[in-house]
Amino acid sequence: MLNKPKIVYILLDGIGDLPHPDLDGLTPLEAAYTPFIDKISNEGVSGQVISVGDGIAPQSDIAVFNMLGYNFQDVEYFGRGVVECIGCGIDFLEGDLALRGNFATIDPTSKKIIDRRAGRVITKEESKKVCDLIRQSLKLPGIKFDVEPTIGHRVVLRFRKNGAKLGQNITNTDPAYDKVNGIGIALDTSNKDIFVAPSLYKDDLSEESSMIVNEFSNQVISILDNCEVNIERKNKGLLPINCILMRDSGNRYPKVNNINEKYGLNFASLVDMPVEIGISKIVGMKSYEAGSPSNYELKARNLINILENHDVVYVHIKGPDEFGHDGDAKGKKKNIEEIDYHFFRKLYEELVLKSVGYNVGFVISGDHSTPCIRKAHTDDPVPLVVSGLDSQKDGTSRFTEKDASKGSIGKIYGFQVIEKALEILNKN
Repeated sequence: MLNKPKIVYILLDGIGDLPHPDLDGLTPLEAAYTPFIDKISNEGVSGQVISVGDGIAPQSDIAVFNMLGYNFQDVEYFGRGVVECIGCGIDFLEGDLALRGNFATIDPTSKKIIDRRAGRVITKEESKKVCDLIRQSLKLPGIKFDVEPTIGHRVVLRFRKNGAKLGQNITNTDPAYDKVNGIGIALDTSNKDIFVAPSLYKDDLSEESSMIVNEFSNQVISILDNCEVNIERKNKGLLPINCILMRDSGNRYPKVNNINEKYGLNFASLVDMPVEIGISKIVGMKSYEAGSPSNYELKARNLINILENHDVVYVHIKGPDEFGHDGDAKGKKKNIEEIDYHFFRKLYEELVLKSVGYNVGFVISGDHSTPCIRKAHTDDPVPLVVSGLDSQKDGTSRFTEKDASKGSIGKIYGFQVIEKALEILNKN
C-alpha cells in the first residue's frame, strides 16, 4: 500500500431529490449521466444520511456543521447570521446581533413577497450600490450597523449597541424559515402567498432587537422602492431589489472543538460561500479559495494541489441546490452532469488512474435535500458513498437516492458520517 493516505470529503449542496414528472419519474441524480461519480461509487459502499435530525429540513449551515461531526442537539446553536458574519470578515463581538439576509422583491404597499431572491439576477455592482445607499440613508439612533453583500442575492447584517447586549431571541422577517433552538428550519411556502413578517421578540432582552430589525426593514423598503438601481432594473425588465428579508439571528461568538484535534487529522477546506468559509474558521480548518461557485474544473485542480499537505480536504460544491429552489429538475440534472464531467472526471483521472504517491479515499454526500417538486429544503435523506483505500464493495453502482437506500451503511445521522467513513476506510 502507498504511504500517506488521503481523504477527499465532498458535499454537494442540495443534491437530494424526489422523483419528478419532467424526468419520467426519476430524480435528477437518477436521470443524470454521471460516469465518473459512478466509477468512484462502484468501488465502495453506500448509505443514507439524515443530516441534522428526523423531521428537520435544515439550512446549509447547521447541516454542514453536523456533516463535519458537530451535533447541537443538546446545546443552543449560535445561528447562521453569526457564521456568515465571520465568513465574510465583518467585525463581530459577543452581544452584537447578526443576521443573514436576502435581497428580495416585494409589493411595497402590501409587503407581499414576489420573489425571495429578486430573480437571482443581481450583479456585484448592483449589490454594492444598494448597500452603499442603505449605509448613507438609513438612520438607527444609538445603533451601529453593517450591511455587506456577499454572492448573488445574499447579504449579511450586523447591529451593535455600544455598552449593551442585543438579544438574539427574535423571529425572522423571512417567512420561508423558522428558528428552533437557534437552528434555521426551512418551511414549505410553495403553495401560498407570503408576506414580509414582523420580527417578534421572545424575551425582554430581545425586545430592542426586534424593534431594530423591524425599523431597519421598513426603512430599507422605503429607501429602495424607487432608487436608481431599481429604475434601471425595471427598464431592463428585471425585478426590483426593494427589500431585505432577514433570518437566523445570533449574538454569541461560536466556541467549538477544533476539528483537527477532534479527529487527530489535518483538515483543510476548499470553499467559496461565506457560510462555508465561516464554518471553516469556526472549526479551525485552513481554507483555500475555490474560485467562482460554478468553476468546477478549477475546484478540482485546486483540490489536487492542496491534497498532499493535508489528511482530509473538505469541498463544498454549490449548484444543485439553486435548481432545486427554482423547481428546475432538468436544469438540476444538467448541473449534476456538469459537476461530474468538470469536477469528478478530473479527480478520477488524476487521483485514481494516475500514481500520485498516496492512496485516496472518497466520501461523497450532500448537506440536505432540495427536491425540485418542493422548491425548498426537506428532511429527505441524502445519499452517501464511501470509496477507496481499504473500503469494501456492497454492490451499489451509482450515487443515487435509490442505490443509497440499498447500501450496506444503512441510514445514519450527519454527525456520524466522518467517524463512519474513517472506520470504513481504516483511517482512524
